[in-house]
Amino acid sequence: MELTFENNIPIYIQLLDYLKIYLISGVFKPGEKLPSVREFATTFKVNPNTMQKALSELENKNLIYTERTNGKYVTNNKELIEKLKDEYAVTLAKSYFQGMKRIGLGKAESIKYLEGIDE
Repeated sequence: MELTFENNIPIYIQLLDYLKIYLISGVFKPGEKLPSVREFATTFKVNPNTMQKALSELENKNLIYTERTNGKYVTNNKELIEKLKDEYAVTLAKSYFQGMKRIGLGKAESIKYLEGIDE
């Protein structure tokens, strides 16, 4: 998984965002064991300390948990994952509508553009 990082945002924050997307999109399923910090760091080509910081943030948000000597796991709390997914969807929608507003289009016009897009 090759990631492109932006220079103006700390890498651990960007990793945190990528990992949240993997959680809410089902790449990592509830209860699933996650790769080790070193495996993640190698996969994402980042320093293990940076990866650990991102994983610690996920743990602070109760999205993952650590089982002593067994590793890290995705939370089984599906409601929490759904809540995160809803929050992320709202953020994306707001960003879209703000962008459309900047070019002079209102909500109704913006929705027409969405409806006209083929998936």
